[in-house]
Amino acid sequence: MPACRQAGLASNFELTMAHEHKLEIFRGLLKFKSNTSKIWGVLIFLTIITTVEVALGIIKPAMLTQNSFLGMKILNWIFIILTLVKAYYIAWDFMHLRDEKTALRRAIVWTPIFLVAYLVFILLLEADYVYEVYKTGFVEWNF
Repeated sequence: MPACRQAGLASNFELTMAHEHKLEIFRGLLKFKSNTSKIWGVLIFLTIITTVEVALGIIKPAMLTQNSFLGMKILNWIFIILTLVKAYYIAWDFMHLRDEKTALRRAIVWTPIFLVAYLVFILLLEADYVYEVYKTGFVEWNF
């Protein structure tokens, strides 16, 4: 087989592979006609989530900052959840996890989610302990 023909087959193969990616998001609720339009759709989705985070950070609604859940303000929980949603979606779409086997997807996605939840739990527990020591103990606040 001539080299130019092999090169032609390779370029056709590359074109075929480029169109095999799913052009839908949100489990098929939104379907796009091209990869470019899908990238714009994902960009708009991530921009909306980031805009909500920034707006909540600037406004800081009193209802979300005064009430707490599991030792942390509800606004902080919203930030953590929205950040995890963005991280998950970036890995799902831009790292093409949706095209992988279920076991690999779960290993990649659920491991960091479990570790982040564990880290948040440890940080909250330790921070509460340090706060109680300074509040009721013999050590004074010097900072």
